[in-house]
Amino acid sequence: MDFYLIDILILSCFIGYFAIWNVTPLLHSPLMSVTNAISGIVILGALQNLNQSESLITTTLLLLAIFFAAINIFGGFHISARMLHMFKRKDKTND
Repeated sequence: MDFYLIDILILSCFIGYFAIWNVTPLLHSPLMSVTNAISGIVILGALQNLNQSESLITTTLLLLAIFFAAINIFGGFHISARMLHMFKRKDKTND
């Protein structure tokens, strides 16, 4: 089994956590756009590898990656829409 891939996953989780933790609030919107793009790449890569998966564990991990990346994308779009709605003028009633 490819245990080195699990090591890469754990290391990337630590690096991602510490990279996000130190971001100033001013950069949250651009960072959210980047994470949506990365999540899209994760979904495409997981779908591509889903055809070649031979074990149940690999298939389960790929499906979990697709699920969590989709949550990240849709949540990011929802938060971005709420943030953009905050900057609309008050006199406009059109949404």
